[in-house]
Amino acid sequence: MKLSKFGEKFTRKSGILELMDDLGKAMGGSDKKYMLGGGNPAHIKEIQKIFRTRMEEIMEDSDSLEKLIGNYDTPQGDSQFLKSMAAFLKKEYGWNITEKNIAITPGSQSGFFILFNMLAGEFSDGSKKKILLPLCPEYIGYADQGLSEDFFVSYKASIEFISKHEFKYHVDFDKLKITDDIAAICVSRPTNPTGNVLTDEEINKLSKIAKQNNIPFIIDNAYGAPFPNIIFNEVKPVWDENIILTMSLSKLGMPSIRTGIIVAKEEIIQKIAGINAIISLANTRLGQAIVTPLLDDSSIIEISKKHITPYYESKSKKAQEYIKEFFNDEIPYYVHKSEGCLFLWLWFKDMPISSKELYQRLKKRNVIVVPGEYFFPGLNEEWDQTQECIRMSFAMEDADVKMGIKIIGEEIEKAYNS
Repeated sequence: MKLSKFGEKFTRKSGILELMDDLGKAMGGSDKKYMLGGGNPAHIKEIQKIFRTRMEEIMEDSDSLEKLIGNYDTPQGDSQFLKSMAAFLKKEYGWNITEKNIAITPGSQSGFFILFNMLAGEFSDGSKKKILLPLCPEYIGYADQGLSEDFFVSYKASIEFISKHEFKYHVDFDKLKITDDIAAICVSRPTNPTGNVLTDEEINKLSKIAKQNNIPFIIDNAYGAPFPNIIFNEVKPVWDENIILTMSLSKLGMPSIRTGIIVAKEEIIQKIAGINAIISLANTRLGQAIVTPLLDDSSIIEISKKHITPYYESKSKKAQEYIKEFFNDEIPYYVHKSEGCLFLWLWFKDMPISSKELYQRLKKRNVIVVPGEYFFPGLNEEWDQTQECIRMSFAMEDADVKMGIKIIGEEIEKAYNS
């Protein structure tokens, strides 16, 4: 069967496809697995109870369930959810928006597919534009989103050493260049994979650069404030007409319901709704129905701060304690400062083996992590970070995280001593 360029690109072996296939195979069999590689949020009992109560309320209403599953939504999203979301953001943050500034997509992953390919790629006049990722490493899910080749450009982060085993990435503004072929700037905040939170100064500077060059500034807020607020320092959400803010219900605890949220100027929202109509007709309404009352009374903020933020912050601190316990202090390892997300980013300086080889060794011992080389889309220069880092999740049960880290420490010591 002969495939189109689209078919060739999205069916060939890609980093994310190869990795997910490997993870799936690794989960087979009867041996105990320590799954520190995925991005699935934890099952937080208090949050699940809230969702269950909302489902019961929907079921008890005389026709809510029937309308929920029996009627198409608009391509832009459920009208009541859009109004509630706009009113919530206006009340809490003073943003000058209405429901016309918000669109729903079938998950944030598909939302980025729409946004990236709407703004960048090949143009009818023969020109070609790219998405700029100013802080690398960045989210693995961006890497294969472009319909055309050579879709991203990224720059190495600068490194701040905080202590003997802790560091933090920063945007290297001295190296950052906005050329004519840049269609938009994009960052995740908190950053997946590192748990880095760009400072307010960095965000403001990137926003100013985007405005000066008349290009959008996309902020991936999947883990950020106001919800799910998996962020461990105080950050105030920002938006203006030049910013495209993306949000999600996944890390709130509903990853399977696939609900992405985009806040942008009306022109962009209209185009997203048009693309939605073509590729998916309408969006799933369940997540919107569950969350709408939580927006109306703003309780979603308190729910996130009371249950979600402290849960993951505690998990992060425990994982870091396990690292101190099981890693040889003399090995040059570094943990990125944990400021949010579900992950720790581990850097093994001058490691004798690659991150992918370490991944294979750990997999043989039933520990699943993610090798760092997948998190550098658009980087066109050599950097030892691409081969010396891994991402590990701390969202699993504490006993699994502890044992997984113990095994990582053992394999790292073997690698340095071999």
